[in-house]
Amino acid sequence: RHCLRQSRERREPPANKKILPSIKNSRRHTQKTADKKNNDDITFQIRAAIIEVNKELGYGFLEKVYEKALMIELSSRGVRVENQVPLKVSYKEQVVGEYFADLLVEGRVIVEIKAVANLLNEHEAQLLNYLKATGICVGLLVNFTRNKAEIKRMVLDLPEGQRE
Repeated sequence: RHCLRQSRERREPPANKKILPSIKNSRRHTQKTADKKNNDDITFQIRAAIIEVNKELGYGFLEKVYEKALMIELSSRGVRVENQVPLKVSYKEQVVGEYFADLLVEGRVIVEIKAVANLLNEHEAQLLNYLKATGICVGLLVNFTRNKAEIKRMVLDLPEGQRE
């Protein structure tokens, strides 16, 4: 019994000590979980919009047609979306280039639209570079040239200080 009492006393923190580190870690975990869930929810909504646009338009149009249709579909679903978002590329704190992402959804997911026979490694590299340039972690690469739109979800794992 004596040992049992001692072990219980060791587990209980003194009344004057606060347990902040575990609360802080818990908040960080909760934030990461909320971010992941939020990104998952956003990509789910984008996928649903892509399916609807593909069902209505089919394949064979230029990228701009799908871009505008996705803007309309996402907006009608109450999703905040911007098109042709400028992305600056810096080298040693100097801007060395500027590119334009097709869509930026909820400020958290980049959507790059293609209408090509096959997605190539260059298309994936393009989206990954957009993610690196912005600090955004999730992007969708969409190809509308088939009966069923091809969707590739790409995730860039950046250190915490570089994330938006």
